[in-house]
Formats: sequence, C-alpha cells, structure tokens
Amino acid sequence: MSIDQLIATRLQSLRKAQGLSLEQLASRSDVSKAMISKIERQDSSPSASLLGRLAASLGVSLAQLLAEDNAQSAPLRPLAQQEVWQDPDIGYLRRQVTAHEEHGGPELVEITLPAGTRVSYPGWSHQAYRQRLWMVEGSLNIDYGAQNYALSAGDALTFGVDLPITFSNPGEHPCRYLLVMSDK
Repeated sequence: MSIDQLIATRLQSLRKAQGLSLEQLASRSDVSKAMISKIERQDSSPSASLLGRLAASLGVSLAQLLAEDNAQSAPLRPLAQQEVWQDPDIGYLRRQVTAHEEHGGPELVEITLPAGTRVSYPGWSHQAYRQRLWMVEGSLNIDYGAQNYALSAGDALTFGVDLPITFSNPGEHPCRYLLVMSDK
C-alpha cells in the first residue's frame, strides 16, 4: 500500500470511527470539506501542517494517520518496513522508525526538515501526549506556545502537543532530528 493510500484509508477510518461527517471534520480542523474528500480519494497529497490539523482534530498523533492499524511491534523493524512520508510542498520527510502501538508505548520518528522551511501544528485539544526531541544534525528553532528554543546538534528538548508548535530550520542545510512520543 502506498503512503497516500495509507493516509486516505486511515483518515477515513478514524473519521468514521468517531462518527464524523466530512463537514464535521472540516469544521473541527479548519480544513475544507473538499480537501478532506480529495485526500480520502487520493486526489491530493496533504502537507505536514494540514495533516497536523487533521490529526489534532481527530485527537490522534500523526503516527496514527501514517501507520497501518495492524502494525506490530517486533524486535527488529528493518528500514524497508518503516513508513516514510514526504510533504509534497516543502519536502519535509518523516520516517516512522517504530510502529505505532495502539495500547501505548513510546514511538520513535525521524524527521528531516529542509533548509529554510517551517511546519506549524495546532495544539491537540484532547489525548495530548509528550514528545522528546533529540537533534541529530543541523539547527532547529521551535516555537512552543510563547516559548522559543534554538537547538543545535546534540541538544534535547521535552514538550507536549497541548500548545501550538512551529518547527523551523534557519540553516542552509537540512536538519535531522528524532522524536520520541509517549503518553507521559
């Protein structure tokens, strides 16, 4: 299954599981009904910010939109089995290193953010979770609510998804970081 098929299937499945119409999800997420329909029909590839708004309005992590329902945690998860998604607008690259586990457990995600780009997400209003970020290479600015952080390779930051957050790469080269997400 392609990543666009996976996103379409997961979005529609999560929306229907919550008993939401396209119009209701559009109202919650501030994403047009037409765009949600296009994503579900695989007529459009969503941006990272748009996916973030949809995930937040559904009360799920981005990983839950980008991973299959039956993904199992196994001792070995080869690189070829790690879902990769790329933002069609800015080239943001997201690799789901560990599988999303329905009953908790930390998730590990690798992000590559191109030079001069930014991605903004709204605060999650329900089912908020914690993130721990470790900078692997490059530099990254994070606006978390009213707080501003400038990170360099080796730095670590812990934050939630309860407030709006913007990740921006001020450098001349892509930056790469790892996110560990957990319920606590």
